[in-house]
Amino acid sequence: METAKQQATRHILWSAIALVALLVIGASGYAWLEHMSIVDAMYMTVITISTVGFGEVQELSENGRIFTILLILGGGGVAAYAVSGVAEFFMSGEWRAHLDQQRFQRMLECLKDHTIVCGYGRVGRHVAVQLNAEGMPFVVIDPDPDRIAQIQEDGYFAIKGNAANEQYLREARIEHARGLVATASTDAENVFIVLTARELRSDLIIVARANFEDSESKLLRAGADKVILPYRITGRRMVTSLMRPDVVDFLDSIMHTRNLELLLDQVSLSPDSPLVGKTIAQSQLRTRLGITVLACRLSDGSLNTCSDTLLQPHTQLIALGTRDQLQALIELARRSGASAETLQT
Repeated sequence: METAKQQATRHILWSAIALVALLVIGASGYAWLEHMSIVDAMYMTVITISTVGFGEVQELSENGRIFTILLILGGGGVAAYAVSGVAEFFMSGEWRAHLDQQRFQRMLECLKDHTIVCGYGRVGRHVAVQLNAEGMPFVVIDPDPDRIAQIQEDGYFAIKGNAANEQYLREARIEHARGLVATASTDAENVFIVLTARELRSDLIIVARANFEDSESKLLRAGADKVILPYRITGRRMVTSLMRPDVVDFLDSIMHTRNLELLLDQVSLSPDSPLVGKTIAQSQLRTRLGITVLACRLSDGSLNTCSDTLLQPHTQLIALGTRDQLQALIELARRSGASAETLQT
């Protein structure tokens, strides 16, 4: 079905063709009926079509006047046809959607360190809400027009298409993305999405949803870093809520309450951090910064909670503290120099 923009473009195109035809017909008519030169005939045609109507080259004959009347009516008809197409475009509101799309494209071209959410079903919608709550930029890809409308209504970036197609992943600037979340409705779709994304970016963090446990290994082989099974997590959460309700409430408060002073975060150690080469006990983060290190993941992937664990480059510290304390830890983990003095004081 033709859009309002296409209709307006068609109106303008046919109007331009009709205008050129009128100029040719008018110039030819005056040259034949009134025996004018080509320049004089074209001049008469232009002032007639434009309804200026002054500076006639010569007194017109009866046939010339009749021809002029027809030429004026033809010019008015062409103008009305062109204006109707443009007016229909603006009255339809599609011009605003076109401007919004252009603005979206410009903003999308500046997007980086963002997350690509593939699918806007029940899980994908909650992923988007959480990313928005964390203040993290993201873009959603979904093939359903109704969902695209809902995404835009929610105020998020939306791309209509199949995320398993690399064209749409490139449009979502996967080369500049921080991570990708595959939340399509079926495990087969998620496998194809993960395969395509991993082929485009070998270093991309990919988290995929799986409905069935048999799909977990397939998604991992396809290239997913993490596979989330909602039913398994729900089962664990329900049992934990029964047996350790206060623990669940505490973790919920830390992970999901934005205005809470105490936060839980993970911090990666850079190779030149003064923490590298020390144990957790030697770093005295609790004493100096007020930080509690709950665990650390070493470069080999192992998770350790011992205080005598030797910190290595790219070790991930799972730490508990206030926002200011965690910020001080981040600076200490990423830089040397002034940060080294912090440990020595």
